[in-house]
Amino acid sequence: MIQRHDSIGAGWAFPGGFTSGGGVRLTTGVDETDAAILMILSTNPGERVMRPDFGCEVWQQVFAPINASTLGRIEHAVRQALEMWEPRIELTRVAAEPSQESGAVAIEIAYRVRDTNDQRNLVYPFYVIPHEEPPP
Repeated sequence: MIQRHDSIGAGWAFPGGFTSGGGVRLTTGVDETDAAILMILSTNPGERVMRPDFGCEVWQQVFAPINASTLGRIEHAVRQALEMWEPRIELTRVAAEPSQESGAVAIEIAYRVRDTNDQRNLVYPFYVIPHEEPPP
């Protein structure tokens, strides 16, 4: 039996889609929380006309080199955005690590769902444009 928690609720799936019957694809429970986190991290502030502050400033690091300073700015931006826009969770860890893939950063997010006390984590892949040195 699936338990429904009012503070978690249900919402549109992210990314959006339709069911085989033509209805809007929805998510519920902790899947909805994960979808909300992904939506926050995937939105650059200013993209939403009616909510210009919504999103995560991690996108300011797209052209930054992958070094300790950039990784720290990424962690700070993610923590700040999730604390601002997702009140249903309590962050326990945010860590940005260079990925084995060139130009990629794995953002590891560990959190607790406040209503259910459920410990969860997810990894958000963030890609930067590698810095190219000008020809000599």
